[in-house]
Amino acid sequence: MNAATESATSSAPLSEAPTPDENLIAITTLAATKVNEIREAEAIEGDMALRLRVVGGGCAGFSYDLYFDTPTEVDRQFTVNNVRVLVDEMSLMYLLGTEIDYVEGLQGAGFKFNNPNVKSTCGCGSSFAV
Repeated sequence: MNAATESATSSAPLSEAPTPDENLIAITTLAATKVNEIREAEAIEGDMALRLRVVGGGCAGFSYDLYFDTPTEVDRQFTVNNVRVLVDEMSLMYLLGTEIDYVEGLQGAGFKFNNPNVKSTCGCGSSFAV
């Protein structure tokens, strides 16, 4: 393998700045604004980014987890709508094509996941099945 091939096939170290990935996950402008407001209000600085995660549990089988975290070796890092995002490869399988929005209504406010991979949701809307 020559040097040009090696550099083209090696993965970038985590310390490099995240680069945009090809439309894996979308974050609406309103959701991005809210994430950045929360980041500022909680004085979150440094290497921390928004972690998107799918965890087992809930009445339908899976639920979403969203919080600020530091990157690990198994994370995929990218920037969406000026928000640095971390997703582990297992969660990414379930999140491909998902749009994250922020909604406010009579029943409260929060982040809403519009996930094209979901086959069904529970009655309360907090978990899903694929």
